[in-house]
Formats: sequence, structure tokens, C-alpha cells
Amino acid sequence: MPSSPVAVVTDSTAYLPPGAAERHGVHVVPLEVRLGERTAQDGIDVTPAELITALADRDLLVQTSRPAPASFARMFRELLDDGAEEIVSVHLSRELSGTWDAARAAAQEVDPERIRVVDSRAIAMGLGFAVLAACDAAASGARGVAVAAAAGAVAARCRVLFGVQDLERLRRGGRIGAASALLGGVLAIKPLLHLSEGRIAPLEKVRTTTRATERLVALAVAEAGGPGARLAVHHLGAEERAEDIADRLREQLPDAAELHVSEVGAVIGAHVGPGLVGVVVVPAGT
Repeated sequence: MPSSPVAVVTDSTAYLPPGAAERHGVHVVPLEVRLGERTAQDGIDVTPAELITALADRDLLVQTSRPAPASFARMFRELLDDGAEEIVSVHLSRELSGTWDAARAAAQEVDPERIRVVDSRAIAMGLGFAVLAACDAAASGARGVAVAAAAGAVAARCRVLFGVQDLERLRRGGRIGAASALLGGVLAIKPLLHLSEGRIAPLEKVRTTTRATERLVALAVAEAGGPGARLAVHHLGAEERAEDIADRLREQLPDAAELHVSEVGAVIGAHVGPGLVGVVVVPAGT
């Protein structure tokens, strides 16, 4: 029997801190990644290191795919059968993936009156912080409509800032326009990116990795807005740089409510490539 009458579901791209899904009772539906002939589940049976090795093999095709609606339908039915009165399912931006569409189709099939599907318009811990807000609301006894609203409110205020070494993967996957991708190869410019209305968009242009790190920190501090902000630093194969960013943020935001550092999984990693560093900020007071 669930501890709350409202069950919270998300997908594997939330990249919650270790143990958070278990502690908060979050139910996670994995996306899939195909490494040549091998199909693996994000966050379950493929590691970031395996992904990096696969991406380095020019002869190996790496692709990702959303969960099938049947995967969501199966989980929704199990949760309702186990005693959940309502379900709130929170997912990565529908501008970047068909995951939200798959969850919505499953909700319509299973019980549209009791299942709410939320588009976080975010990725990684931009989604994760929204999921945790939903869990807090559910634990307080809120009904489904309020739980969904809590997730949406945090997602709407969070900021996702990041930089990658190569924009070509984002271009090939249709996640960023060709004109924006071209900037990454001109005069060694290293664009900083962000999510705007659920889409990946250029934010600033810098010329060195050092400058990119400095700007990510400065932008995150400005977005934090004061004591009580929640932050996450993500990376793929760039742990030292991510820890450097985290240390700078801890120094400049000593009163942050929380700060997590984690490596992204295979699905997001397949689209951004090794060298990703990013910061997710939920401003103070939310």
C-alpha cells in the first residue's frame, strides 16, 4: 500500500541523487539506448563509461528511444491495483522527447480521470527537482491536481544551463538548429546553452573552457537569488571540472539548501557527448 494516495512517476532522465527515488517512493520508467546491436535501459544496465566508449567508436551507431506507451500503462495499472488513488507522472520536455506523449497516451488508456501527466519542460535535475516537489506535496496529503501543480511550479522556475564540447550530436538528433550548431565550429567558439520554453537554445558565446566554467558559475549564482536555492551540477566524463564548478558554487552560495553533483546517464549523454558540464538551479524561495 503506498504511503501517499498519490503515486509519483517519472522517467530515467530525471537523474535523481542516489537513493532519492527509493526514499521518496518515486517510480521510474527507463528510456532506452541502442549501442549498435545492443539495447539497454537508461540507468539500469548501461553506464556512462560504457556510453563514452561507444560514442568513441565511429562505426557504432548510438541511438535513443522513448519508452513505449505500454510500459507506462503497465506501471500505471500496477500502481492503481496496489492502492494508489491517483497518479502524477512528470517527464522531460516534450520538445526534446516523445516520452511525455507516450505517458499521456497510456494515461488516456488506463484512467484519464486519475492520472495526470506533467511536461516539466526540463531535463536532468530540472526534471528531478520538479519530481521531488511532487513527492513533497504528495507526502503532505495533497491531491493529484495539487501535486501536479507543485511539480509544474518548480519546473517553471528552474534554470538549466550547460555547455558541451561538440554541438554536432545535438544537431544530428534534431535538438538544436543547424545555424546554432555551426557556431560551435567557428573560431573555436564554445556556446553556452540553456533551456528556453522546453527547447535547447544558445545563451552566450565564449572562447575557452576556462571562460565557459566561469560564466556557468556566474550565471548560476545570479539565478540562485540568495539563500535557500537548490542546485545540481551534471557532467559526462568531466568529473574534475564538475567538482570545480560545485566547489565554486559552494563558496559563493554557502546558504544553498542543497547541491548535488552527478554524471548524466546514457540517454542524455548520447545527445550531448563527453565533456558536458551543466548547472540546474531552482531559485531561492521556491
